[in-house]
Amino acid sequence: MITGILKEIKVAENRVSMTPAGVEAMVSRGHTLLVEKNAGIGSGFENGAYEAAGAEIVSTPEEIYRRSEMVMHVKEPQPVEYPLIREDQIVFTYLHLAAEEQLTKALIERKSVNIAYETIQKADGTLPLLTPMSEVAGRMATQEGAKYLEMTHGGRGVLLGGVPGVEPGTVIVIGGGVVGINAARMACGLGAKVYLLDTSLERLRYLSEVMPANCFPVMSSVPALRQLLPEADLVIGAVLIPGGQAPKLISRDMLPLMKQGAVLVDVAIDQGGCFETSKPTTHTEPTYMVDGIVHYCVANMPGAVAKTSALALTNATLPYAIEIANKGWKQACRENPEIRLGANVVSGHVTYDRVAEAFGLPYKEISSLLS
Repeated sequence: MITGILKEIKVAENRVSMTPAGVEAMVSRGHTLLVEKNAGIGSGFENGAYEAAGAEIVSTPEEIYRRSEMVMHVKEPQPVEYPLIREDQIVFTYLHLAAEEQLTKALIERKSVNIAYETIQKADGTLPLLTPMSEVAGRMATQEGAKYLEMTHGGRGVLLGGVPGVEPGTVIVIGGGVVGINAARMACGLGAKVYLLDTSLERLRYLSEVMPANCFPVMSSVPALRQLLPEADLVIGAVLIPGGQAPKLISRDMLPLMKQGAVLVDVAIDQGGCFETSKPTTHTEPTYMVDGIVHYCVANMPGAVAKTSALALTNATLPYAIEIANKGWKQACRENPEIRLGANVVSGHVTYDRVAEAFGLPYKEISSLLS
């Protein structure tokens, strides 16, 4: 299969969807790899490394889209790319369609085969292609939150770990999944007092066993948040509904409960955000203020640590890319239920129920398109 690796064009997005090692693995299985010129530069991979791995370097995205049977991105296609997507072309990337109505309708119109990294799901409910970036984003959430607590960035001037004789800062992490547990571990490592909220009692029991002594698992609820928010220096939103829109857990009328200069980091912004006052930001303009509260809502946080992220992403996506390329998308979906769950919009139909629900669009079972 001819597979194209596109250069990312979203603002300050430096990741690449496949490393030279991944390209070599695909080429060794008989596939043709086209890599857009300088696609890997931001992640530290020169064009020559891709050529040495067996790829052809292509000058423009137009040629990649024209020649490829499958194209791979890190982030969702941008509006300038919509006209380039061909009917029946496989688009394999993070899509987060439940928060992207314009993109969803464009992909329906293009009649392409759109397989989302974030909804590929194992039988145990884990999300293998979302997990590595969630690990990165969770760790970065605490790192960035700590930075924007500095007064030069509009924050309260609090050092999360404190110093001898001065109490540490307080961190609330909402959501005890992959993002949440990584954010909480980083905050605990800095020495902060950490409240880790989740709605699953079973999960809270697990967190109580594995987290450090300065982490306090708490059953998540609106009353619990209202009680804890006045204490918080940093709040990290780490909730996830796979393939669906994030619930709004902190409303604007709750912001006055917080200290002036406290920081909100919304890791769920890709799925619409879990704070009512959240709106997507970029690495070049990462924050804004609402009612004296610093909001950090960068939609591609791992793009700031592109080298780590690109390596981690390729480790996760490569087996699925190889399977799709080896078998074609229909056979891959028939034989692998994990890939089948990744199919979001196929041949003009919405095939992921939560995306259809988000925009009131007709839903079609993917199985009906696999004959």
